[in-house]
Amino acid sequence: MHNVLIVGNITKDVYLRMDNRLNKFERDQYDVEWLDLSFNGSSNHFFSRFSVYGGASISLEVFSRFNIESEIADTPASFLDGQFVSKDIDTDYRYILCRDEEVAYLAPSTKQNSKWKDPEAEPEWIYIDRSARLTAVNAEKILSYLSAHTAVKLAFFITDHTNQNALHIQKLIERANFIITDVRTDISSDKNLITITSKHIYWNQRRVAWTLEKRDLITRLSAHQTIGATLLAAIILGKGPEDTLLLARANISSSKLGNTSNLTTLEQQIIGEQYRIERKQKGNMSPEIVTTAKQLMTPGKGILAADESGGSIHKKFESMNIPDTEEYRRNYRNLFFTTPMLEQYVSGIILFDETARQKADNGKDFVTFLREKGIIAGIKVDKGLEPFENSDEKWTKGLEDLPQRLSECYKMGARFAKWRAAFELTDHSPSDMAIQKNCEILAQYALDCQNASIVPIVEPELVYDGDYTIEQNIATTSKILDQLFIELRNKNVLLPGCILKVNMVLAGKKQEHQSTPEEVGRATAEVLRAHVPSSLGGVVFLSGGQTVQQATDNLQAVTNNGPFPWQVTFSYARALQDPALITWHGDDRFADIAREAFRQRLIANTSALHKK
Repeated sequence: MHNVLIVGNITKDVYLRMDNRLNKFERDQYDVEWLDLSFNGSSNHFFSRFSVYGGASISLEVFSRFNIESEIADTPASFLDGQFVSKDIDTDYRYILCRDEEVAYLAPSTKQNSKWKDPEAEPEWIYIDRSARLTAVNAEKILSYLSAHTAVKLAFFITDHTNQNALHIQKLIERANFIITDVRTDISSDKNLITITSKHIYWNQRRVAWTLEKRDLITRLSAHQTIGATLLAAIILGKGPEDTLLLARANISSSKLGNTSNLTTLEQQIIGEQYRIERKQKGNMSPEIVTTAKQLMTPGKGILAADESGGSIHKKFESMNIPDTEEYRRNYRNLFFTTPMLEQYVSGIILFDETARQKADNGKDFVTFLREKGIIAGIKVDKGLEPFENSDEKWTKGLEDLPQRLSECYKMGARFAKWRAAFELTDHSPSDMAIQKNCEILAQYALDCQNASIVPIVEPELVYDGDYTIEQNIATTSKILDQLFIELRNKNVLLPGCILKVNMVLAGKKQEHQSTPEEVGRATAEVLRAHVPSSLGGVVFLSGGQTVQQATDNLQAVTNNGPFPWQVTFSYARALQDPALITWHGDDRFADIAREAFRQRLIANTSALHKK
């Protein structure tokens, strides 16, 4: 479990609701209202008095609600059963004066210095909270501890009372892994700097707007405390920049005095918010695509990829001396579609265009045949790969007549589509140009699909057949996903009505050290959480040349690293079909045995969708 040691001060905020019938406020030359405390014989009345803990206690609460263990350095305080619990702790009192929706506060002129004591157990993170007031002595103690415990990460919230020019502060800034600030600073952005202003939260090139509802009289200081702790909590949990910023905004927008939200509630809020925003952006786009995406991502079911192109299926048949004719191709696909109880294991099937126009044994077209079994039919609509000019990298063609073809697909009964972009990982590829161009194409395809009321499955595949390490895969897949979601946002693609089909994160097939399932599960989960927005309709994995058993074992390992903000499942071709193909071998006398071999792979992979 993740854990954080907080360095900061606890405050006790005492709220006094003033009697607004007595106008005891006056405006200064800057048009700021102040309480008139002149001694004129009259008194200021307040209706009620209540208090809440603030300062570092807010960070303690946020981390607890994100299921992150935390404590305040050398302070006997905790957050248990939804309540802040303290034992004889030193606190600074702030008096919050409230009139209607306006607040002002009186703070002590001299505040206590923050405490520090080397922890008995090494924490994962040290968080210098916004409330912290560090002496040079305590700062040096923290630096000394960090020097002796190099694995411990440091996050530092820099604010107006932080003496940025002091030598001990400069040393902490240099050591910090993340810096959060709500004041102007000269710190370089390459230090993972997150800035909070009165209207926005900025991280590199990303930003979100936020507002503070005054109905609960949360002060700006408490709001910044909540935002800062939420940002760090999301980072600790491996969230990407986009989701981190959205979680911070969601938490402050839904927080009440002494009551922030838990992670699950916030993620659900973000999905709903993104859906409303994107629906507004998309105007009258049919909500059918969101419903279809949810049906495709039905828990416990996968998506069968039966969409091999003409060239791919020709190679398969040729290697087994099976005649490559339309009849044999129809019989091959029909083998899978007629497997008993198929609908228990798959929610959808991706078809090749030829297959969508062929007929089942009962004379109905395959799209209708599958729909009557409760299975959604989709169609592969890209037209294959084409080399860039003067390059060995490739782009995916087929956009020129896509809207017309999608309209025809919808009339045929298809309700989703798939488009693949392929990237090879070598010393010189994929280039930034190839990533950007293919992601732009994927985004345009996705927009065209949604305009035709068809769910797009976007497939940026990092090809498994290469010589690269799992660390190289992590970096490259992360880069591709970041660019993909930038382009999808640029095209205003409705993310809840879109599905990502992606490679697992593992070492290339030609790499000497092959990744274990545990390594694959952990790396894949971390990359997805950090680079896939939580509002996406779902994530499905391609098998990409893995062996039949390898694909199942790695899927199980990914599942074991869940749960995730979106539903996760498989969309395999060879990893499901190869045992049946080998058994069938083009001879329908072995069709029933082949169907059973296929069914066993379905059972194995749907079972791998449950944690073990």
